[in-house]
This record gives sequence, structure tokens and C-alpha cells, in this order.
Amino acid sequence: MTKNLNGHTLVCGFGRNGRQAVKRLQHHKEQYIVIEQDEKLIKAHEKEILFYKGTALSDEVLLAAGIQRAKNLICSLPDDADNLFVVLSARKLQPDIVIVSRVSEERNQSKLEWAGANHVIMPDKIGGDHMAALLTVPDLINFLGNLDWWKDDTSPNVEEVVLRQLPKKYQNKSLAELQLRERTGCNVIGYKDAEGNQHINPDANTSLSVQGKLIVLGTRKSIKKLNTIFQLE
Repeated sequence: MTKNLNGHTLVCGFGRNGRQAVKRLQHHKEQYIVIEQDEKLIKAHEKEILFYKGTALSDEVLLAAGIQRAKNLICSLPDDADNLFVVLSARKLQPDIVIVSRVSEERNQSKLEWAGANHVIMPDKIGGDHMAALLTVPDLINFLGNLDWWKDDTSPNVEEVVLRQLPKKYQNKSLAELQLRERTGCNVIGYKDAEGNQHINPDANTSLSVQGKLIVLGTRKSIKKLNTIFQLE
């Protein structure tokens, strides 16, 4: 099965963070494979999760899991030194891969970035910030917490629109010309241009690069309409 994977995500480790990552990948219907060596853990979840048994510290295992054909790698091992080793190996084996790594201690963040991680996440820091925010801005946190969880057609959701994936008749247009709000009910809350610059609440006359991305906010129903009109025609 691993030979059939292409453009997939490698998830190294199936602990708490690895499980959360897999849940999100499944939600977005992304291809993935989990590298895990705990036999009990694999047997408990092998019916719904695609595993490759082994350690991500081994180049042979990374290669067997298809790292040279992979698009992303999530390194969620509990030990910072192990994550550092995997990041170094992954960057050498697949120079173009996007790497997201967990880190436990803040002093190790710069080392993982130096080793080649595109994004370094400290779960404990995020958790602490979230708990404090629940006390200081509770309504905002509750609103944000409801985003991306598709409970029903009226629940809020944030979606990323890759402009190069749109049909050609919708490319190289301005926001006003696309008429997203009028056609779908979705609101454009952000735009990332070809140079990587972020634009919050972009002006309607903003010219959209085909290499850019839009961040839109809408209900499940309006997001479905967006996908139908702009991506499936």
C-alpha cells in the first residue's frame, strides 16, 4: 500500500499529538501513513489507521514509508533529540518536504528550525495560552473553537482556497470580479500573495496572483457552494 502513496504525509509517532494530527488529516481526506513501532498501539488502531511498523529514526524506514514521494512530514515523537534526528534525516532524504515538528523545551526550538523544520510547535505552550485565553477572552475562544468542526450546515468554518487550482476563467481576477460573497455567501478574511505576504481583510480591488491563497469564512453550506462553483466546474 505504501508504494501507491504519492504526495502524502508521514506522521512519526502515534502518541497524543500524532493522533490529533491523523484525525485532522482524515477530516480533510489527506493521504497519510503513521510510522510507529509499538505493536500494541498498532493492533489497537490498525483497522482505521494506515501504519508502517518501525522507528522513524531509521532512514530505511523513512524510505520504505515513501518519504521521497511525500509532501509533508509531522514529527510528533516525545523526545526533542529524536525529533531533531528525524528532521535532519528527512530534510536530507527529501529536500522539498514540508516538516512540522513538535518540541518540548523552548530552548530546542531554534535547533529544530536550523535542522530544517518549517514549523516548530510547542503543545504545552499552546495549551497554557489557551487556558489563560479562556479566562480573558472566553467568547472569542469559544467562537474560534467552533471553527472547522462541521456539526451542521450552519456551523462556521474556515477554508483555504489555492488560487492556481481554480478553473482558468477565475484566475488572475480581483476579489470584486470573483464575487465570492455574492455567489457563495463566504467572506474573504485573508489573502497570501505570491511573495508570502499576508493581507488581512483584503480590499475588493486587490488583484489576486495565481500563486496566492485566499482564507475564507463561511458556513458548511456556503463552503460546499464555494467548492462547487469555483473548483468543480
